[in-house]
Amino acid sequence: MAHGDRKSLTALLKQVSRSFYLTLRVLPGSIRPQIGLAYLLARATDTIADTRLVSVERRLSALREMRAAVFDAAEGRITRVPDFGELAAAQPVPAGQGSPAERILLETAAKALDVLGGFPLDDRQRIREVLDIITQGQEMDLVRFGDAAVERLEALETDAELDEYTYCVAGCVGEFWTHMCRAHLFPKASLDDAFLLSSGVRFGKGLQLVNILRDIPRDLRQGRCYIPLARLAECGLKPLDLLDPASMPRFRPVYDRYLKEAEGHLTEGWAYTRALPYSQLRVRLACAWPVLIGAKTISHLRSGNVLDDRERIKVSRAEIRQLMLRTVLRYPAPSSWARLYDLAKK
Repeated sequence: MAHGDRKSLTALLKQVSRSFYLTLRVLPGSIRPQIGLAYLLARATDTIADTRLVSVERRLSALREMRAAVFDAAEGRITRVPDFGELAAAQPVPAGQGSPAERILLETAAKALDVLGGFPLDDRQRIREVLDIITQGQEMDLVRFGDAAVERLEALETDAELDEYTYCVAGCVGEFWTHMCRAHLFPKASLDDAFLLSSGVRFGKGLQLVNILRDIPRDLRQGRCYIPLARLAECGLKPLDLLDPASMPRFRPVYDRYLKEAEGHLTEGWAYTRALPYSQLRVRLACAWPVLIGAKTISHLRSGNVLDDRERIKVSRAEIRQLMLRTVLRYPAPSSWARLYDLAKK
C-alpha cells in the first residue's frame, strides 16, 4: 500500500464531504486513515445505491459485489475488484468541469480496497463490520425506494422502520468510532464501555435524524418519505401533502415530536463527548462539532417551514465557525465548555 494512495484518497474525501473533512482533520493520526477510509467506502456504496440512471437490480448487484470485496480485503484477500464502470459513467458531469467526486469514488474502488487491505487485521475487521451494517441499510433503502419518484411517493410504515434505518446508516458508526478510539487512543482508561457504545449509537442516530428532518423536500422530490405513514395519519396527512408548504401547520405537531427525539439523541451524544478522557482534545472536538451543529440546526428547524424548499434551512458557515472557535477557546475551562451544548440549542 503506497502512502500516495492514502494521500489521494484523503484529497478525494475533501471533495465528497467538506463538513466531515473538518472532523477528519482534527482526529489523531492513529485513527484518521481508518475512519477516513471507512467513510469513503460508505460514500462509494451510497453512490452506487443512488445512481438512478442504472436499474435497481444492477445497483443491488453492485452493492453486494462491493460488500463482498470489502469482506475479502478485510480478510487479506481480494479475489476480484468490482467493475463499476457502468455506474461511474452514469454520474453527471457539470459542463466545463472534470469528473465529479462521486465518479472518482467508483473509479478508485480498487485503490480504496488496497488501502483497506494494508491496515492491521483488527482495524480491517472493524471496517468490515461497519460497512456490512451500512450496506444492509442501503440495500433495504434501495429495495424500498428504488423505483420511487415524485409522482410515485413511497414512505416508511412505522417508527420501528425509521429507527432501524437510522441505526444501519449512522448509529452503527457510533459503535465503530467507539471501538476504534478505545483500541488506539485510550485502551486502558477506566470508562463505562456499555454507556459509550449505547450513547455512540444514539449519537449517530441523532445526526441522521436531523438530516432527515432537514431534507424532507429533497427526499420527496426523489419519491422518498422517511416520515412514517402511521405518524402522518395522526395529523390527517399523506406523503403527497408534504409537497405543499401550506401543510406545515398540520404537520408541525408530528414534526416537533421528531425534533424532540433528535434532540434527545444529540443530548446523549453530548454526554458521550464529555465522557471521553479530557486529555483526548482532538477526539472530543471531532465529536463536539457535529453535535453542536446538529443542535443549532434543530433550533432553526423549530422556527422555520421545512416543507418550503425555496430556502433550505441550515446552519450558516459563520455559525459553524463560531461554534468551532468556542470549543477551542473554552476547552481550558471544563464547566464553561460543558455549557456549549445549551448555547447551541438557542
